Amino acid sequence: MSKVCLECGDSFKGRTDKKFCSDLCRNSFNNKIKTSTSDYYRTVNITLRKNYKILEGLVPEETAKASKAKLLQKGFNFSFFTNVYITKKGTKYYYCYEYGYLPIDNDYYFLVKRKEEGK
Repeated sequence: MSKVCLECGDSFKGRTDKKFCSDLCRNSFNNKIKTSTSDYYRTVNITLRKNYKILEGLVPEETAKASKAKLLQKGFNFSFFTNVYITKKGTKYYYCYEYGYLPIDNDYYFLVKRKEEGK
C-alpha cells in the first residue's frame, strides 16, 4: 500500500501507521510544529531575562530607587513580570523572579530584592 509523506508529499511504502518517508521528513515536520508554537514563549522568556538583568544591575544590595525614564532607557518592559505580591495594606509589588518594583511618586520606582527564606 502506497502512502503520502506528510512533510514532502512523496509517496512511500511501509507500515500502515507510518506517516513520513524518512527520518529527515519526520524531524523537519516536528521541528516546524515546535517552532511555531514556541516563538511566543521564546519572546516572553527573552523579555523576562532582560528585565531581570536590568533590575539585578540596579539593585546593589536589597533596595534601590530608579526613575521610569532610566528603566525604559535600559530597555525595561513593564508589561512582563513573573508575579505580583500584594501586601496587607494593598500595595502591589511587581516581580521578575526575585527582583521587584513598586511604582512610587513622580514616575519613580522602589526596587527590591526578595530575601531568601531561612537566611
